[in-house]
Parts: sequence; structure tokens; C-alpha cells
Amino acid sequence: MTWIVGAGHADFPSGNHAFLPVVLEWVERLGPRRVVLTHLNHFMDYRTIAGALPEGIEPGIDGMTFEVLPNSPALISHNIHYAITRSQPVDSLLEIMATLRAPSIGCPWDIEQSFETIAPYTVEEAYEVAEAVRSGDLDALRDELGDLLFQVVFHARMAEERGAFAFGDVVNAVSAKMVARHPHVFGGATVADADAQTVNWEAQKERERQRKADRAGAPRSSVLDDVPLALPALMRAEKLQRRAARTGFDWPNAAPVFDKVREELDEIAAPNADIPAELGDLLFSAVNLARKLGVQPETVLRDANARFERRFRRVEALAHDEGTALPEAPLAEQDRLWDLAKREEKDAG
Repeated sequence: MTWIVGAGHADFPSGNHAFLPVVLEWVERLGPRRVVLTHLNHFMDYRTIAGALPEGIEPGIDGMTFEVLPNSPALISHNIHYAITRSQPVDSLLEIMATLRAPSIGCPWDIEQSFETIAPYTVEEAYEVAEAVRSGDLDALRDELGDLLFQVVFHARMAEERGAFAFGDVVNAVSAKMVARHPHVFGGATVADADAQTVNWEAQKERERQRKADRAGAPRSSVLDDVPLALPALMRAEKLQRRAARTGFDWPNAAPVFDKVREELDEIAAPNADIPAELGDLLFSAVNLARKLGVQPETVLRDANARFERRFRRVEALAHDEGTALPEAPLAEQDRLWDLAKREEKDAG
């Protein structure tokens, strides 16, 4: 980890070395880390600082100042800041995030956020990435991936402020995970094809779940562990079904799932039916049918939403062209316009 320490107080007189002992005290607190001093050309001779630094600490001059160092009134009084070094584009993003969260110079909105308040935005950005992929707009995909990356940086920054982990730890963890899950690429293992790799991947994930269960003191792991509760209901239903299917708990093909869907419909229509529960079972069975037919329920429902929206907007336009107030039109007339919109869409290919 590289830390940048810099003096950012505009009133600091040139050549004043009063803050140097405070900086060095903070360096000692940081322990065996590489420290880069910034903006020294504004306040004192670079060579003076270099000569005063502890052995093994590498001095340097770099761009900007960022976040106020915590738990140090002396440093705060002179507006001393730190950030991860800006050697790569992602480091600039880390610096921006640190600045936004800085108590004295940051953005009030960013400062007051928490994991809980940011999480919905993270989900929203992931969906916007999916929408960019669906539309085939690579410029939009670039922008949305950047927005999603910023969400990762935001969460990591808040965790770093708590002393839990930093962005580099996130990168290291996922890197180690990918290496461990691809022994055929980074190790001596071999796999026959993509299907065999999928089996190996799931086996590795199962071992990871068991290790988590062991650390938590649980007697055993479940194949359903780590299926996030926050997933959209359709996506979570499909994931639960896929996990359970790995144990053999699955229909052999789609035919019996059609029967199950019909059964759930009959149960909804039965007298004194528990409508919420039965509708939930119907939706769960519909997800199962989609899975057995090889389609993603979330995707096909999203496509259905888009078709409905597109056709209904056309119905509104047709009604306007005919001088019809749609809310006042009888259902039969609205159905006629709906069928016309569908035919136009079909004829257009």
C-alpha cells in the first residue's frame, strides 16, 4: 500500500517546517508502508524532507491533496491529506472518491452515505449495465460500467474508513478467487470442455461454502448457501432451483413442469384458495418451466414488459389519431386498437 501525505493549507508560509514532526509521527503509525509526500514544493525544500524521513521511506512529489487524515488533530489543523498514489487510471478514481468523502472538503451528500443507502444505487447501476448490453450500445456500456465501478469504489472507501478493507483488498480477493477457480489455466489441472469446467467451478464454490460454514461453526454447508436474498425474486427463484438441481432434485425434462404449472393454476381457482401462496407457487413453477426450456425468466419477462410498453404506446397513438379518448373507449374498442398495434408490429418484421 502506498500512502500520499501532503500539506494542503493555503496559508502555510513557504519554508515553514512546523508540520514535519507531525507527518513523521503519522508515518511511524502507518508502519512499514511506502509513503509519498505531496505538494512539498509549495511549502518546503524537497531535499529537506527527504533527509528527514525514516530509513526505507521513499519521498516523492505528486499531484493533489485529498482526505484529511483521521484521529490526528494536528494534521487536521494544517489540512494534511492522503490518498492512494495516482499511478493508474483507477487510482485517480480512488482519489476522487477519497476527496468526495473527505470531512472538510468533500461533498455533503457523499459524506453522509452509508452501505445501506448506497446499496440500492449499486443494484440500479447493475441493471443499467444490463440494459446497455441489451441495447447493444457500447458507448453506453462503457459509461454504465464506469458507474458500476464507482459503486464498488464507494463501498470499498467506506469499508476502508472503518478499517475493514480497502479497494486493493477487494481486487486481491477476487484475483485469488479467480485463480483458485481456474486451476486448468493457472495450475496443472486439465478440463475436457466448458461443461467440465462448469462442474469444476461449482465444486470449487461448494468447497468455499463449506469453508465459510466451518468458520461460522455450522455443522455443514447447504447448496443453497450464498444465494443472495437481495436478488430480484425471479432471479433468486431460478438460482435456488439450479442449486437444488445439482443434488438431483429436478424434473427430467419440461413435460412434467407443464403439468405442475397447470396444477398450480387449478389450485388458485379452487374454493377458499390461499391466493398469495398459490400465486407464488405458480410463479415459482413458471420460473422452473423457463429454466427447463432454456430461457432466463428475468430476461423474457423484461422482454414482455418492453413489448407491452411498445404496443400500448402505439394504442395510445392510434386512439389519438382517430380522435378517441382512450380512457372513455369501451374495452372492445381498446382491444381492436391493441390487435391493430400487434399486426403493425408483426408486419414490420
